[in-house]
Amino acid sequence: MPLNIVLIEPEIPNNTGNIGRLSLASGSRLHLVKPFGFEITDKRLKRAGLDYWKHVELHTYENIDEFFEKNEVSKMAFLSSHGEKDYLEIPFQDDLFLVFGKESKGLPKSITEKFKNQLYKISIHSKNIRSLNLSNAVSIVVYEGLRRLGA
Repeated sequence: MPLNIVLIEPEIPNNTGNIGRLSLASGSRLHLVKPFGFEITDKRLKRAGLDYWKHVELHTYENIDEFFEKNEVSKMAFLSSHGEKDYLEIPFQDDLFLVFGKESKGLPKSITEKFKNQLYKISIHSKNIRSLNLSNAVSIVVYEGLRRLGA
């Protein structure tokens, strides 16, 4: 029943380390799409993931094209502040890929346009911020998925 957490071009090692730890705790697989804003051996990444990092089911891809080629038949939901549907509308199912963009820019426009019908957002109730921290956003969506799947 695992979910798949996908980070497209993550930039901040601490976020990725925290998400790695979350993926292990939630029984999810972690997919990282290059280029990264850090080295995978970065101490900050490992510190955030503590000694759990070695147990994370990790898949890496050289670029977005390789990710889509290797996972073309998979069901996916894309998370973006530009989505019109709420994340509570995601049709969660086993092995669903939850795709998140990089911290500074989110998902590339090519993805948000191509997958517009699969684009979801987490509502923000303040006009004083643009978005949530990536690791917080991933946590919200993953645990809603686990709740809905009865985990």
